[in-house]
Amino acid sequence: MGAPVAIELIIVDNMGTNVEFQRRCVKRLEGLAGGDERKAKRAAQKLHSIVEGINEEGLKAEAGVLKAMSDPYRLTILKLLKEGERCVCEITTALDRPQSSTSHHLSILKSAGLIKERRVGKWSHYRISEGAVIDIMKLAEILAGK
Repeated sequence: MGAPVAIELIIVDNMGTNVEFQRRCVKRLEGLAGGDERKAKRAAQKLHSIVEGINEEGLKAEAGVLKAMSDPYRLTILKLLKEGERCVCEITTALDRPQSSTSHHLSILKSAGLIKERRVGKWSHYRISEGAVIDIMKLAEILAGK
């Protein structure tokens, strides 16, 4: 015989909620609700509802977009593209960086959906994909205090 196996019993109510987890949440929230268990239960239900509504795959995609924008060089490229479509050679020249490095960063921005590429022969031209990208950049400037 092997070693004993620990089995965790998770009690779930008729709505699929982990009862033990909910009980712990209510206990934690009671202090904030002045000891009122009913208020704490309502708050726990509300929090559970909010958390259940968060799509984990969506969060990963959103984090990917923000991560792509978080690099100063990529943000500089976006600011350059905010003024209009640019060829890779223009971006490389304007920012005085190697073409390989610029292409790498453009690839990350493109994968995140922040820019679009248009090929003309052997040349690649890039532009901001959506007006929302410019809005995000403006919000970042506001939050940074500029």
